[in-house]
Amino acid sequence: MTPETLAEIHAAAFPNARSWSAKEFSALLEQPGSILSGDERCFALLRVIFDEAEVLTLATAPKHRRKGLASVALGQAEAFAQKSGASSVFLEVAENNEAAKALYAKAGYTQVGRRRRYYMPKDGAAVAALVLSKQLQVV
Repeated sequence: MTPETLAEIHAAAFPNARSWSAKEFSALLEQPGSILSGDERCFALLRVIFDEAEVLTLATAPKHRRKGLASVALGQAEAFAQKSGASSVFLEVAENNEAAKALYAKAGYTQVGRRRRYYMPKDGAAVAALVLSKQLQVV
């Protein structure tokens, strides 16, 4: 997938937030430890640093939601992270994003923290982020 495609999916998936540009995706993909899984319908972007992975973003094009694609992309990315030596993975999710919270709970993530006023949607009402974590088995 190209950075342009990633930016298009991200913008469609998060219409009320500042979407990431193709240039930003390009820079992230060039960083050591970057992991991209999925396809033009849904993707997960993670970064592994030492023994920890971070889900930078997980985005599904609106017309492809509720098909299990996010679970597949996340699982593939976690498997790559394990092979890269990560023993845990963490992420932030908007406190009001019920679909994403359900996805992560089903995938075995638990809340380990909360960041007040982390997300600033376009409407200006700040939303807290829940910090979630999951232990991985090192392969």
